[in-house]
Amino acid sequence: DGGSVTEATAGAAGALDLVGAVARLLNSSDSKDAIGRVAELLRRGVPATSVTIWVRQPSGAAFTPFAAPPSPTPPFPRPTLEGIPEADASAVRLPLEHEGTTVGVLVLEGVEPGPGRAAAAIVADLLAPHVALIELSEDLAFEVAVRARQIEEQRRFTGLVIDSLPVGLYVVDREYRIQIWNRKRETGTQGVHRDEVVGRPVFEVLTRQSADQLKAEFDQIFESGQMSQMDIEVDDAAGGRFYRISKIPMRLGGDQISHVITIGEDVTEWYRIHRRIMQNEKLAAVGQLAAGIMHEINNPLATIGACAAALEGRLAEVPAAAQGAFKEYIAIIDKEVERCTNIVDGLLDFSRPKGVQKSPVAVNTVIEDTFFLLKHHTRFKKMTVQRELTDGLPLVLANAEQLVQVLMSLMLNAVDAMEAGNGRLTVRSGLGGHRGAEVVVEVQDTGMGIPRAEQTKIFEPFYTTKPQGRGTGLGLSICYGIVEDHRGRLEVESQPGLGATFRVFLPALP
Repeated sequence: DGGSVTEATAGAAGALDLVGAVARLLNSSDSKDAIGRVAELLRRGVPATSVTIWVRQPSGAAFTPFAAPPSPTPPFPRPTLEGIPEADASAVRLPLEHEGTTVGVLVLEGVEPGPGRAAAAIVADLLAPHVALIELSEDLAFEVAVRARQIEEQRRFTGLVIDSLPVGLYVVDREYRIQIWNRKRETGTQGVHRDEVVGRPVFEVLTRQSADQLKAEFDQIFESGQMSQMDIEVDDAAGGRFYRISKIPMRLGGDQISHVITIGEDVTEWYRIHRRIMQNEKLAAVGQLAAGIMHEINNPLATIGACAAALEGRLAEVPAAAQGAFKEYIAIIDKEVERCTNIVDGLLDFSRPKGVQKSPVAVNTVIEDTFFLLKHHTRFKKMTVQRELTDGLPLVLANAEQLVQVLMSLMLNAVDAMEAGNGRLTVRSGLGGHRGAEVVVEVQDTGMGIPRAEQTKIFEPFYTTKPQGRGTGLGLSICYGIVEDHRGRLEVESQPGLGATFRVFLPALP
């Protein structure tokens, strides 16, 4: 009848209005909020007592409900597809399928027969691609989040590796700005926290070198693309340390050098070991040299000793007034011949170490014996000689002849350093070391001093700062070996233009 037709027409129009409203809503929004609003439109437009849209999670293992009216306690855990309730006689269960995959389920309960059911089916078709698009966006967002987390973990791992390196490392870009500053750089000799340096020009942070010199070093790497390496000495509270600085080119993309990696490695121990090895090799060479010339030197020494003995036998022919001086000269000749013989034997110790007899010795007595041997030296008569000897010093276990050799060599070197003839030679004795456990002898001059670069080399065999023909470079190395054999140490302190002070430290006897 007419009423039924009118109701059917009105129902169809309402269904079309519902579909149109859902289409407009989905076109205006691509968020999940639109799904809940679609559920509410369906609940009112179908009508239905409740509408639930189950949307598949990115993992595909569970479904999330969007209900109208909202459920006070959402289902937990989220059900799988099989766990979504089946529709009964008054309900409609419509799968949301997109490209052959079920991406969700539309469930309407309390639905009366009529055009509302058909409208719900159309809405399900409209809703499926929208849900699939949201799922795809969430998948991409999930993958991006996972990838970002992996990148962050990798970055953190790389940072920990760089921080764990036992070398100082920093990286600058083409603007000379610091991009990386590892933990060792924070705690090194020029330690600065990375928060204070990253992003700043390297010239503002590293100030030991001039900005022009540092820039030239980086420019060389940027232009040549070749790694450079050099060793430098740095002063610190514990003394000089050596560092090997390596600058390595880095290409972030393309052929152009984009960054320079600088690595600083502490090679102080390597330097010390290397020097010991070189010292031992040179000392071995000295021993071989001494072994080769020992007989050549001993023969003239024996002749000199014989002549001195002959002169002593003819002292009666010398006028009485001169006999005292002649006896003193002959005694000096005998003693020096014996000392030269001992020196030659001492050189042999470098290649064939042999025991040297030691006994308790008073250092002040050794100093006086050395002055006695040098008092006739013409150059000593041209300068001021000052003694500052401390009385009551403990004895040392030593070979007196070898200590005389050491002190004589140091004093003669001091004389050579003051060639003008108006210098002052000061010899001191006293206690030193930890709790005065060492006896110290200082030989100080007012000469030209020793450059810092040469102070680490003067104890090496064959190294000399004297002009050609004035020195062999063996004196200080032999002194160094003798003092070391006495379980002591030989040190130098000097500044150019302010003279030099050599200190001999010997363990004091209890």
